[in-house]
Amino acid sequence: MPHRVANFFRSSTREFETQVSNLTKKKALPSSRRSPSRNSSGSSDRVAYASSIEETPPDESVAHAPRIKMSESRTTSFSSDSHREHHHRISFPSMHFGRSNKEPHVNAVAALDWKLESPPIVLFNDAEHSSGAIVSGQLFLDIKEDEVEIESLDATLNINVTQKKPFAHHCSECATQTTEIKKWCLLPNPLVLRKGRHNYPFSALLEGHLPASMEGPLVVITYDFKAEAVPKVYGQPPIRFQKTLDVKRSLPTSEHPHHSVRVFPPTNIKASAYYPHVIHPIGSYNLNIRLDGISRHNAKVGTIEYWKLKKLTWRLEEIAKTVAPACGRHSPKLGEGSDQAKKGIVRTETRVIGEKTLFSGWKSNYMSTTDSSVELELEYSLAPHAKYACDTKCRDGTEVTHQLMVEMVVSQEWAPINKPALVTHTGVGRILRMHFGTVLTERGGIGISWDNEAPPIYQDVPPSPPAYSHETHLEGEWSILEVMEPLDGDSPEYSPV
Repeated sequence: MPHRVANFFRSSTREFETQVSNLTKKKALPSSRRSPSRNSSGSSDRVAYASSIEETPPDESVAHAPRIKMSESRTTSFSSDSHREHHHRISFPSMHFGRSNKEPHVNAVAALDWKLESPPIVLFNDAEHSSGAIVSGQLFLDIKEDEVEIESLDATLNINVTQKKPFAHHCSECATQTTEIKKWCLLPNPLVLRKGRHNYPFSALLEGHLPASMEGPLVVITYDFKAEAVPKVYGQPPIRFQKTLDVKRSLPTSEHPHHSVRVFPPTNIKASAYYPHVIHPIGSYNLNIRLDGISRHNAKVGTIEYWKLKKLTWRLEEIAKTVAPACGRHSPKLGEGSDQAKKGIVRTETRVIGEKTLFSGWKSNYMSTTDSSVELELEYSLAPHAKYACDTKCRDGTEVTHQLMVEMVVSQEWAPINKPALVTHTGVGRILRMHFGTVLTERGGIGISWDNEAPPIYQDVPPSPPAYSHETHLEGEWSILEVMEPLDGDSPEYSPV
């Protein structure tokens, strides 16, 4: 059926174009060769043309000349280049497709705003020893009319955990878990407010075990502050306000570098490394490595065997681990599966946040068989535009760790004892891999924990200032000026002339 409809429109279009072209040719002929036909009533000239659908006699199917002229002008206008270049915009004023979720909620009677008064939210120390952080500020309600009755005004602070690989795909309950940390009922009863700005203070304590804000390959953790005011005005929607808080964690650092020793059997190579155990996202750090035992004297054949460093690669890796929980509909039934399956599915993923390969830049010493060594100092840091997440460990099973991986490629060579410059490759090579545990955390800055900022309690107040040792009694002709020592400017030698 569709091909019949297409053939019908195609044939109709071709016949119509043929008729228009014939009509144009007839108009170009002289008037003497035209034979107009008039009816008995003496009407104007009429030209008969065949229908594109069905042929009819000329006297029954008659078309007016103005309609043909309209077709001509329309065909000419559609074939012109100017019309092809011009585009018309079609609007549907009566059709409404709704409002985007990103558009803010606008209310004509009032508006909400806020101001944070607390310092940047930083959780100092690890989850077990951190005292948390305080969030405080003011919520402003701006009334635009003379008087507006507000039925309620509430605010909440929530933590949202979004799983990028949830237990069940396309399930919003499995993908997002929201936990309410604090709720403020700022207006428990309806109240009439006048025009102007009204402020409502709020404060909350984020406990130390809570995770920091992060966006990893498996999970996203955010803190949202939401407020809602309901005006008691007919036709006005509720006034909503939402902001995201950036919560960070700062772990203590060590002033001394960490020392690690690795041995690579069956060879005698020993690697000694000095590196900082705690690093930050911004900045570069040094790793010092010394390789010993890279030469061996073979007394039976009279040769010296060397291990020469050819290539070195360092890489910063981030290992993320999380447990994707199941909602009530998708959780396994009781008695089915293990306890871990009832809790959720464990997800693990590793990504590289910094990497570099070196082919030179180290010092080699092969002067003696007992004191041969390779020393190098390399600089490592995060990639400029790398996506990272700081070290964290949560109670729900989310854990992020980092490690510095160093890979060295060495090849074996030998030379006679009496001719050490005559080096020969043996074709034997080794890959030496070392992994160093590294902690990635944010900088603490100049801030300190909130419990250290608290004023001293009564027991910590020091004793009162000491009393005067003796009192000065002025009797008789003594004056206060004779007791007090004069200043330099009041002495006679400094008096003006």
